[in-house]
Amino acid sequence: MDQRLEQLKVWLNDSGITYQDIAPASADASFRRYFRITNNESSYIIMDAPPEKEDCKPFIRIATILFDFGLNVPQILKQDLEQGFLLLNDLGKTVFLSELNNDTVDDMYVSAMNALLHLQKHKKPDLPAYDESLLHNELDLFPDWYLAKQLDITLSAEQKKILEQTFEVLIKNALVQPQVCVHRDFHSRNLMVNKDNPDYPGVIDFQDAVIGAITYDLVSLLKDCYICWPRKKVESWVKYFYTEADSSGIINDVSFDAFLRWFDLMGLQRHLKVAGIFSRLKHRDGKTGYLKDIPRTMDYVFDVLERYPEFKPLQKLLSDIL
Repeated sequence: MDQRLEQLKVWLNDSGITYQDIAPASADASFRRYFRITNNESSYIIMDAPPEKEDCKPFIRIATILFDFGLNVPQILKQDLEQGFLLLNDLGKTVFLSELNNDTVDDMYVSAMNALLHLQKHKKPDLPAYDESLLHNELDLFPDWYLAKQLDITLSAEQKKILEQTFEVLIKNALVQPQVCVHRDFHSRNLMVNKDNPDYPGVIDFQDAVIGAITYDLVSLLKDCYICWPRKKVESWVKYFYTEADSSGIINDVSFDAFLRWFDLMGLQRHLKVAGIFSRLKHRDGKTGYLKDIPRTMDYVFDVLERYPEFKPLQKLLSDIL
């Protein structure tokens, strides 16, 4: 028996929430689960976040901030923090990933970038900093989980030095950029198609938001670990974002070439981290489904290593050991 689901049904009943059907809506890489309840013509989402594993308070706080900013995020209709249940309005069943193709991608990505620009124009909320310590801890996931656990590779002292020198460059690149509100997982599985207002997608899974580099969410979107686009198209979208950010004053006195470098190096940081996260999901949490996305993620890594001469040592290192 799914005891959490039974507990959830009791909570719904005790709260006076009637429904005809309850079914899984989605699950993510954490311990959270989501259920959809339907009642005649209406539907709602229930977040199931076991309190010993997950804390709902950051989700509630950041949902309020983003809603006040005008983003299309779930509204919290009822909550029980002691049990770890939230009742949310339903943003629909269609994630970006299922609708993206060569005919739709331009309009969909422009809508997502517009939402991102709208978020970044606002005064920075009081959120944790995406600082040197956090950036480094994330990068350490690559050698600790992808190389050591997934591939059973032990680095030599010289190889560790090359990796550490790369980390220093990537951290410096992130910290030198304008610091804005960062969703942290702004990609095709966390953006919902909004047929009522196609200018702004629905945005979910934002509870880990921080204040960090302006290109972080952009690279999450355009160099998505779940879908890949030709470099020429990616650069055209980066150009669009750059032009809009420059005209709105989000960035100042930065050339496009410098911005593109920020973007590429931020992607290298993210994809090294994500390769570690996908490996950790298997070895620590027993979730093997993300392993199939590691090759695409590592393709992004090698693409950046090949473009920037200062990363030739790491390119050789990874080419040798992989």
